[in-house]
Amino acid sequence: MEKARQHSAVTTPILTTARLVLRAPGEGDFDAYAAMMADADTARFIGGQMTRSAAWRSFATLVGHWQLRGFGMFSVLDKKTGDWLGRVGAWQPEGWPGQEVGWGLIPAAQGKGYAYEAASACLDHVFGSLGWSQVIHCIAAENAPSIALARRLGSRWQAEVLLPPPLVDYKAQIYGQSAEEWRAR
Repeated sequence: MEKARQHSAVTTPILTTARLVLRAPGEGDFDAYAAMMADADTARFIGGQMTRSAAWRSFATLVGHWQLRGFGMFSVLDKKTGDWLGRVGAWQPEGWPGQEVGWGLIPAAQGKGYAYEAASACLDHVFGSLGWSQVIHCIAAENAPSIALARRLGSRWQAEVLLPPPLVDYKAQIYGQSAEEWRAR
């Protein structure tokens, strides 16, 4: 007799910062997500430019990650306007090189410190609430703004790796730090 799998709803946290609200992605975020992923420059380092239907599958992966792992990427919202600014959060799909905190913001939200603010809240969350001892950031070598952000967060270069399928041709620079290093900042 086949064992039945237990399915349960995951209660997702809501993180707040001075300017942002970070919450689990919902269907109402999809239009903004699809627009972000349709922009070649913006999507270049976060999975590549996608059609709306491909973006739907990618978005569903973000939503499903919460159910399967109990953590995931947050939708980042402007606290004053409620506008969707991007996604930032914990990420570890099957075969990933480690427990990651990653980020991707729409062009209008870049260069304003939002990624640092959101990633800092996420690092507090993964090291505190989730009990992670290490974190990584997978970044393309030519993505200078993300490398600068990783360094600003206190992470340092660790290795270059090939990501698992379907991203086998994507070389990532791994930046990371320990919980102790984060707390000592």
